[in-house]
Formats: sequence, structure tokens, C-alpha cells
Amino acid sequence: MHDETARRLEAALADDSHEFGNFFITRMLGLDISYPGETCLIRFPVEPLLHNPQGSYHGGMLATVMDVAMGHLIRHATGAAGLTLEMKTQFMRPLTLGPATCEGRFLRRGRSVGFMEARVSDGSDRLIAHATATWKLAGVRTDGRP
Repeated sequence: MHDETARRLEAALADDSHEFGNFFITRMLGLDISYPGETCLIRFPVEPLLHNPQGSYHGGMLATVMDVAMGHLIRHATGAAGLTLEMKTQFMRPLTLGPATCEGRFLRRGRSVGFMEARVSDGSDRLIAHATATWKLAGVRTDGRP
């Protein structure tokens, strides 16, 4: 196992924090989350440990990263959690070159439903995957405000 991957996995297992930006999946995948403008930008390494048998980053992991980008943007923009109602994912090409980026954004935001998209690009800025999703804006605040 790659040394950096092993170190990150051990650190992810050692910390039981469960908060936006710092929960097991974000730590395990090495997600670096920021919010430029009205987007959620995630940078992440592309490591062989998470490759499928065909030699590229596993599609389920890519879908997870896109879901995280959209969910974190909802939390950042509203202060409340959201729920994925449905998500359609299209894979354009295999992800083999990192680091990769994922950008989540609102397509349309209502009071109780958000229409969102996320795009994953590889280390050469080529589009790898695209997702659109419908989110329920849950109204359950996670920032301590009523």
C-alpha cells in the first residue's frame, strides 16, 4: 500500500469527528474542500488503492466525491443540511491522472429544493464525470442557529 494512502487511512480511522469537511469519507479520500465564489471546490489525489480492476479511479468513489461537493455547498450556502433526492451521473472518460478536482454548484435554488451539478476534472483539466442532482433543503441547521 502506498505510504501516503496508508497514513491517511490510519488518520481517518483514528479520528471519530463527524462534521462537515471532516468526517471519515473526506479524510479517507483526502478531500481538500474550499468555497470559491458560489461553488464548492474539492481537490483530491488519484491513488491506485481506489482504482477499479480496469486501472482507473472507481466510479462509485467519483459519485461519492460529487455528492459531497453538492451537499457541502448546500451546508455552506444555507447553514442547513440537505438530502440527496436523486442523482444522475455520467462518466466521460477514466480518471487515471491526478490530482483531480470536483466543482459543485447550484443550477437553481428554491426554498425547499435545490437543483445542482458537479463536475470532476483530471490533472490535465479534462472533464471526467458530470452529475446532476435534486436536493431537498432539509432545514435542519448544523451551525447551532435556530
